[in-house]
Amino acid sequence: MTYCLIQLAPGAYDLLLHGKIMGSVVRSGERSNNTFWTAELLEDGPPNQRPAPFAAIEHTFVTLEALCEWLGHPKVISNSGRSAVARRA
Repeated sequence: MTYCLIQLAPGAYDLLLHGKIMGSVVRSGERSNNTFWTAELLEDGPPNQRPAPFAAIEHTFVTLEALCEWLGHPKVISNSGRSAVARRA
């Protein structure tokens, strides 16, 4: 799978698969405490029609790095148009 994250604002990304928006990635919680990241599909299709690695409509991670690893290290593009490395927020 070829995923890409496009930053919309700090802590918010569109999730693209093969160039098509199919979900979002958002940060929740306080910036320094209890922060978690959620990847969510836009459509809740049958489990056998969800793109890998999605077993459910949403998955939650402690860090953006862990989420990116789960997605197979997608390209991350910052809101200023420059490539960015997934980093702790």
